[in-house]
Amino acid sequence: MKILIPTAKEMNTNVPSLEANPLRPESQAILEELATYSVQELESFYKISADKAQEEYGHIQALKNGLASNYPALHLFDGLMYRNIKRDNLTKKEQSYLEKHLMITSALYGVIPVFAPIAPHRLDFMMKLKVGGKSLTKHWQAAYEESVKEEDYIFSLLSSEFENVFPKEIREKMVTFKFMEDKDGKLKIHSTISKKARGAFLTALMENQVTSVEEIKKLSFAGFNYRNDLSSDKELVFVK
Repeated sequence: MKILIPTAKEMNTNVPSLEANPLRPESQAILEELATYSVQELESFYKISADKAQEEYGHIQALKNGLASNYPALHLFDGLMYRNIKRDNLTKKEQSYLEKHLMITSALYGVIPVFAPIAPHRLDFMMKLKVGGKSLTKHWQAAYEESVKEEDYIFSLLSSEFENVFPKEIREKMVTFKFMEDKDGKLKIHSTISKKARGAFLTALMENQVTSVEEIKKLSFAGFNYRNDLSSDKELVFVK
């Protein structure tokens, strides 16, 4: 069983650093392509300010030259979902659960273990980068498939841009999740609630050592409860 989560744009480098692992060939090819961009080209490519582009240029060049600081992925990413995951003071069982089951999907690093050392960077699958004539999605598809093809269960907390990197046969094995809020009898979905809920849900999986769909259905967390009437075999719905 594997649980898949995406990366986040927000990053926190005020955490202990780690020794870097060698970049895999797919990552190296992307880095070599990005390293050809000037600061001005990065500003346009990422659609960011000149200051942010200068910062990203520094990240890319540091990675290229083997000088980048690396941090455990779960602690480096600091978006809303990540801030709602229990990440500190983990018990041995919780640490072991995350190491065994949780994987992070990255447009630069591939599908990586949750505590893998990675460097600060900005890249996602919505960006129109060509690597060897292929889109990022096509570039990573074989490696993404290889990372989970032997798994019986794949629990996906991914957005569609990350899910669509996996080939159809893998996507058909995924169980996905929807988090809704009951406002005066009307069910609503919005991104803030969903991101917070994903983090709380992942914490509940870890704390309860959950490895099956039936166990997931029994969970109650952050005011959310499973709704069988709204769910299907492939999409489980929780309502707050």
